[in-house]
Amino acid sequence: PISAKQGTGIDELLDMILLTAEILELKANPSRSASGIVIEAKLDKGRGPDATVLIGNGTLKIGDTFYVGGVSGKVRALIDDKGHNIKKALPSQPVEVLGSISVPVPGELFRVVRDDQTARKLSEKKRLEIEQSKQMRGKVLSLEDFSRTVKEGVRKDLNIILKADVQGSVEAIKTLLQNLTTADVRVNIIHSGAGGVSESDVLLALASKAIIIGFNVPFEGGAKLMADDKGVDARIYNIIYQIADDVKAAMTGLLEPVKEEVVLGHATVKALFKYSKVGVIAGCIVNDGKIQRGAQIRVWRDGKKMFEGKLDALKRFKDDAKEVQAGYECGISVSGYSDFAAGDTIDCFEIRTSARKL
Repeated sequence: PISAKQGTGIDELLDMILLTAEILELKANPSRSASGIVIEAKLDKGRGPDATVLIGNGTLKIGDTFYVGGVSGKVRALIDDKGHNIKKALPSQPVEVLGSISVPVPGELFRVVRDDQTARKLSEKKRLEIEQSKQMRGKVLSLEDFSRTVKEGVRKDLNIILKADVQGSVEAIKTLLQNLTTADVRVNIIHSGAGGVSESDVLLALASKAIIIGFNVPFEGGAKLMADDKGVDARIYNIIYQIADDVKAAMTGLLEPVKEEVVLGHATVKALFKYSKVGVIAGCIVNDGKIQRGAQIRVWRDGKKMFEGKLDALKRFKDDAKEVQAGYECGISVSGYSDFAAGDTIDCFEIRTSARKL
């Protein structure tokens, strides 16, 4: 049992971490250039891109040049977990790093290099590798890909632009929404990032027929007015699972209605009556449920379906009837079919549509 709130099990956890580190001989050299991993990233209005880095090796100092994924920068400030400005960060220390040119992606490796030129060169190389990887994913076709493209002919996409306060929230919400994808509707995150909803986001949503979802972020500039003016659906949330609920509702709205066959009743043909103006009328007894004028019927004979179509005329004695209940006799006639026979059974049903549920 462990609880940071109650303080339960914390000492035992720390002891186990130290023991594991000792057994695995986990060590770091504080004298080398720093490296680590980005565990969080966000765009701060006052401070700019802000990356929380867990130092894995070496010592990170103010003024160090670094690259992380396709992003480079120079350390302008270091902030520890208590909010204090510090001059250096040692191995195993989490620290906020200010100075990157844009918001890096959590999970990327953070590395200090000797100069700005090297940082830019390595970050550009990494960026190109990422782009090429995306292009290759689009070109390479597996059997699974082929199967998916076939299915996409009958699937619908829900395009979403996602903005959140920190990159970690972006990744969490992306995973949540993409897990909502079904065989009928696919959630397609066409753009995501940390920061407020901007006018460029609205324009992209307009061009791609997407909805905008923001989490703990404001509208920037005239983005809200533009969204309202252009009719772009832009929503701001502060609870992640409300996003999931609303997206589910949107996906349900995109799905084709369920067509369900509802059996109304059954009847058995007892006799046939021929009229010159009407044609053949099947005299029937309603066994259960009801027989309803305008509904669909199937005629069965010895287990074989003889006819399926619309019940055009229904009579009770000589009078037209809207429906006839179980236990009563009725006359049934159908345009284009007269091959009834005594002993035929008739299923009466209707097709009802209802909204699909995910």
